[in-house]
Amino acid sequence: QVQLVESGGGLVQAGGSLTLSCAASGRTFTYYDMGWFRQAPGKEREFVVAINWSGNNIRYVDSVKGRFTIFRGYAESTVTLQMNNLQPEDTAVYYCAVDRRIATAPGAIEYWGQGTQVTVSS
Repeated sequence: QVQLVESGGGLVQAGGSLTLSCAASGRTFTYYDMGWFRQAPGKEREFVVAINWSGNNIRYVDSVKGRFTIFRGYAESTVTLQMNNLQPEDTAVYYCAVDRRIATAPGAIEYWGQGTQVTVSS
């Protein structure tokens, strides 16, 4: 049974930093993309970032470029999202996602984590 376990959410002031982690288990994830989506209250779930299995192809949504950095673990089944200079508009539930190719549309994602809350106060 595949499981994605997230950690690292919390409350931070604007300009602060948080680190999210996701550990996937239950199968081999070689050649799978890993990434993050987020969903703010009253809004649809949106793509944030994805990284391929080797780490040489990374895609960010424009709103987080230069502030968020994703890393893939040596075991290829862990991913870390370093979030700097957080702003109130980054407030959302962040979901870890795993798929052979993560598309920006959330509807086709094969595996999801349970979500972790990130709240940025102004």
